[in-house]
Amino acid sequence: MSLTNAQNAKNDDGASRRTEQPAAVLRPGSGVEKRRNLGVGSFLLLAVGAFVFLFPFYYMFIGSLQTSPDTSVGGAFPNPGNLTGENYVNINGSINLLRGLVNSGIFTGGVILFTVVFGLLVGYALARMQFRGRGTVFGLMLVVQMVPFQLLQIPLYVMIVRDYGLADTYIGMILPFAINSTAVFVFRQYFLQLPSTLFEAARIDGASELRILWQIAIPLVRPAIVTAILLTFIGPWNEFLWPFLVTKDQAIQPLAVSLANYISNIAATASNPFGAILAGACVLAAPAVALFIFFQRQFISTNIGSSVKG
Repeated sequence: MSLTNAQNAKNDDGASRRTEQPAAVLRPGSGVEKRRNLGVGSFLLLAVGAFVFLFPFYYMFIGSLQTSPDTSVGGAFPNPGNLTGENYVNINGSINLLRGLVNSGIFTGGVILFTVVFGLLVGYALARMQFRGRGTVFGLMLVVQMVPFQLLQIPLYVMIVRDYGLADTYIGMILPFAINSTAVFVFRQYFLQLPSTLFEAARIDGASELRILWQIAIPLVRPAIVTAILLTFIGPWNEFLWPFLVTKDQAIQPLAVSLANYISNIAATASNPFGAILAGACVLAAPAVALFIFFQRQFISTNIGSSVKG
């Protein structure tokens, strides 16, 4: 059966918002007009804040290109003759960057996939379904967030490696991170803010809970999905201890593990250890920065109240 009532509510709201948007933009005192009236002082303050925020990344990149180390403040503006890409060449010669990136992509992508799928299912159930013990489950989820992952590594290692025999496998690295309680909490909070009339109308039309989740709820919580992806990405992408414990096979080790081994064992013998360490940090940080830039528009979007009129 069709989701007539729910879809009509969404379509009517979309039409009304398209009609009302020009008036909101031209209305005196609107946010658009305020942005146009920003003074020189405000722009200077924002520029200083941006400089302070971006300077460490700039310094890291410039330091990675230096032939001779210069750790002073003046090293942020080096002589062009002191710049080279040798540090990156040395990294690629010591470890296979492409293979490390692929391994990190598989590891991080698997964690994100499981996190989003399970997070949506559990978050929807906790927010929109009535069942006995729902409050207890939510309370236990909050308790789990207070337990550091480091305390669980030994029992997880015994279970994954010895009991399940998943050493030197991608699934062995992914499983401990498959369910993220923080992502569940984010999805639950977003689902709670959606109007209950949408779900009631869909249930009246005879839609199942999975169909409601897929066709009604998920399209309205895309900012939450992007937020969960970005928050989840940072953890496994930078994680090196757990993959190092699970696998000793360099062919499937993520980039963070390979770079950690490089910095610990090889970078100290380089002509510029300072630049070698910063080059490794740049290689590891570049995909995270690119992902955030790609998703920044969706990440800052918070308009989740536009599902019904009024």
